[in-house]
Amino acid sequence: MLSINKNISNTIKILLIIGFAYFFWLMLKITLEYIPLDTNVSFLMIKQTEVAERPEYLYFFYTHVYTSIFVLLAGFLAILRKDFGIKNFHKSLGKIYIFLILFLAAPSGIYMGVFANGNILSKISFVILGCVWWLSTFKAYQFARQKKFNKHKQWMWRSFALTVSAITLRMWKVFIVYLFHPNPMDVYQIIAWLGWIPNIILIEYLITKKHI
Repeated sequence: MLSINKNISNTIKILLIIGFAYFFWLMLKITLEYIPLDTNVSFLMIKQTEVAERPEYLYFFYTHVYTSIFVLLAGFLAILRKDFGIKNFHKSLGKIYIFLILFLAAPSGIYMGVFANGNILSKISFVILGCVWWLSTFKAYQFARQKKFNKHKQWMWRSFALTVSAITLRMWKVFIVYLFHPNPMDVYQIIAWLGWIPNIILIEYLITKKHI
């Protein structure tokens, strides 16, 4: 029975790695659309007001887009908790992950949240997401410094659950549009919350049940 459970666990891990690799590739393709710098592609095509009226908007936007792809990869490799034969690989990736979120990805995300599409509810959601993302990552950093590694791991999982909202948000968008064909602005109001709240609920459940 133990052998069977171990095989099931390994199979789930492999499927998760394959799934993440697929969605990471999709996110990378989205990121590459903005290289070289172009304000007339993809998401920026519906943000021309901000581009024209707020010169700083593009700086925050590109900071968020370019750092988030590295945050996704570094976070995923870090939570695997393996060094892959490289000395301090997990520790180094964790430092990169934390630095990018605290100083670049989260602050720029909070700024962009203020100008998010949809009504005030979607703006509030994205700003809260950015703040909780920053806070959970900072807590993970604090516990690592204090060598409270179990707490550190739990807060890193919370942080990563919010990191992958970049993926889950788009998954919900495809699902909702395919089934219900709502107004585009209504979609933003819905996925602004669905993108991250189910993620954090799942992680809290797993932590409570001591699966993490």
